[in-house]
Amino acid sequence: MSEFQFVRMGFGEDRVDYQVAWDEQRRVHAARFADEIPDTCLLLEHLPVYTAGRRTAPEERPLDGTPVIDVDRGGKITWHGPGQLVGYPIQKLPRPVDVIAHLRRLEDAMIAVCAEFGIATSRVEGRAGVWVLGDPVEDRPRFGGLTLDFDPRSTDPEFDPRLNGPEYAPSNAGQRAEDRKICAMGIRVAKGVTMHGFALNVNPDTSEFDKIIPCGIRDAGVTSLSYELGREVTIEEVLPFAEKHLQAVLGEAELRPREVEPAV
Repeated sequence: MSEFQFVRMGFGEDRVDYQVAWDEQRRVHAARFADEIPDTCLLLEHLPVYTAGRRTAPEERPLDGTPVIDVDRGGKITWHGPGQLVGYPIQKLPRPVDVIAHLRRLEDAMIAVCAEFGIATSRVEGRAGVWVLGDPVEDRPRFGGLTLDFDPRSTDPEFDPRLNGPEYAPSNAGQRAEDRKICAMGIRVAKGVTMHGFALNVNPDTSEFDKIIPCGIRDAGVTSLSYELGREVTIEEVLPFAEKHLQAVLGEAELRPREVEPAV
């Protein structure tokens, strides 16, 4: 257990430009590495921006040439903007450093936040972040007479939902009863100290994700707390729960690498 503090950088009219927040992350990271400050989580809301992690493919970027900021985190391309609670935990990890263990702790915290609002979420194998799971394929609604058995995405890895009508848009995944991401995650660990973090969709305009292939995933979509609940949820409502559960899993828990079963 170590000291853990939160810094609320800006929300609403004080939303933070991505570059300003990135510069602050690096400043806090250096201070944490030097043990000048305790573990710190920056909490904020961004001005609209697309950011691309190191694994982003060219074809996943906006087709209309919308500017994208390339960043040094893992993962692929995503959107940040109004209605999204962003958290950047800057934390010194124990050695041996286990990046996946840190990611799992963040997922645990956001799953608990969603549960506070009565939304059941989970992980999806091989896909970072927190998800609202869709219905079984046979129970999903039909669009244009198609079922998922005939959905081109099921056989074509190059299928581009942006070119095939709104029924395939990531923002409409809830209507399709598909898996949909409610909280994206992308992290980096440098010198044993974490950077970047999570983006929880509270009440954003999720159609902003339709310009890209969010996180490089073509066969699922995005959602928000507000969409799942059918009412407006504000970041102000969510902040206390986010701080409570981040404190529990990052500040009060004993950090340790995962226990991996030995190969037999």
